[in-house]
Amino acid sequence: MSGKPGFVPLKTLREGPPGPDHALAEIRKIYFKTTRQTIEHDLAHAIELLKSLPTEGDRERARVYMDGLSQMRAEWSGRRSGSSGGKKAKK
Repeated sequence: MSGKPGFVPLKTLREGPPGPDHALAEIRKIYFKTTRQTIEHDLAHAIELLKSLPTEGDRERARVYMDGLSQMRAEWSGRRSGSSGGKKAKK
């Protein structure tokens, strides 16, 4: 086990783990509400929700939001994904 625990929202502690549809809805909500200041926290929360999804089909439904969150984090932190130079390499 790593030294850093995963994100656990207080709501989960009070109500128990969310069902698959609720977890997917939460991931979607996180995707649309994340900001540059909250991306690290939001991505950690979304990952924990993703881990709670019981089937591969459920996880596949969340993939587009998780990919989007990952891309936002990369853009906002100054890192680029992929090997193409893109606009950032040209100055």
